[in-house]
Amino acid sequence: MNKLNLFLAAVLGSITGFLVAKKSVCKQPQVNKLIAQYRTAEHPIDPLFINRWSPRAMSGQTVSKSEINSLLEAMRWAPSSYNEQPWRVLYVFKDSPEWQTFFDLLVPFNQEWVKNAGALMLLISKNNFTHNNTYSISHSFDAGAASQNLALQGDLLGLVVHGMAGFDYQKAKEILNIPQDYTVEAMYAIGKPGEITRLPEALRTTEHPSDRKKIEQFATEGKFIEAIK
Repeated sequence: MNKLNLFLAAVLGSITGFLVAKKSVCKQPQVNKLIAQYRTAEHPIDPLFINRWSPRAMSGQTVSKSEINSLLEAMRWAPSSYNEQPWRVLYVFKDSPEWQTFFDLLVPFNQEWVKNAGALMLLISKNNFTHNNTYSISHSFDAGAASQNLALQGDLLGLVVHGMAGFDYQKAKEILNIPQDYTVEAMYAIGKPGEITRLPEALRTTEHPSDRKKIEQFATEGKFIEAIK
């Protein structure tokens, strides 16, 4: 190959790289049009935070082990005090022999729609630090950070990830062999999005993204004030 051909190949490669980069930039994520009907950010943030919500309608389709692993990988990278990573996760697939054990922990209201999920997760946290066995005041907070990673990764995968407090915490601890020095935090229904008609009629009217408080309702500069109670 002569020098001219080498030069032209280099130029072509540069142009191709530029076009690929430009295409990537042009494909920045946008707020979902349906969600934009219910939510508007008042300050610049990534659309990921607006797009994530907690629907209940699921198709009943299975969730793959690969998808669960992606959710767990996202949780793995959450921040925590002393990098303790106190969160622990128990999960079952819809076709697992253990599904009914997890499902029966739910209150009847949640069972009505969770029956169409593809997997269930239970989030727990370790109460004490590993390095000195003293109580970690932030163990639940740290597990919450992992929970947010779970929810955001689920949205990126096109999955429903719906957190629940409506289940028997004490029974979960007993029948799932959870040690006394661990805290049961929450359960999650995970599945593929489904038609709203799969929900009980009473839940259909609320099957849309919820709004959020204004910043001035939860944050203030300086000392605590009446406005953020």
